Amino acid sequence: MKVILLDELRGKGGEGDIVAVAQGFAENYLFPNRIAQPATPSNIKQLEQRRRGIEKREAERIASATEKRELINGKSVTIDAKVGENNQLFGSVTSAQIAEAVKAQLGVEIDRKRVSHTAAIKTAGAHKVEVNFYRDINAEISVLVGMPAEEPKVEAESEVEAEEAPAEESAE
Repeated sequence: MKVILLDELRGKGGEGDIVAVAQGFAENYLFPNRIAQPATPSNIKQLEQRRRGIEKREAERIASATEKRELINGKSVTIDAKVGENNQLFGSVTSAQIAEAVKAQLGVEIDRKRVSHTAAIKTAGAHKVEVNFYRDINAEISVLVGMPAEEPKVEAESEVEAEEAPAEESAE
């Protein structure tokens, strides 16, 4: 069945593309979620009238994706996690955690669904992760997983007491 995409469909195409999909997929997913419409002659005629607007939006999406790729490509983010024996994590690092770390540390907001890693990250260390921004615009980042170096608690408490003591003396 031929359909006109109203939004990007990963692996098939972008807005305004006419693609062939299975009829059940179109009727049960694409049409109810307003991702596509049937490629009837009247819809194709309307598509031609909207083509300029679609091209403008496409150019904006590509520019935005390229800009984001330049900001994070080759960079690294750190995710703190509890590490057990043999560098095994308690649980695993998820795409959502990676997306949050990128936003917090690099200032670039990405969709967690756009983060792709081949297997679950379950060990401490450096892992390469690919982020797909739009169509074939991808960036590779390094995710450093593990707990930060912990300071001994005794030293931390004595530093706090030392900072409080001069403040009390000056108040007298």
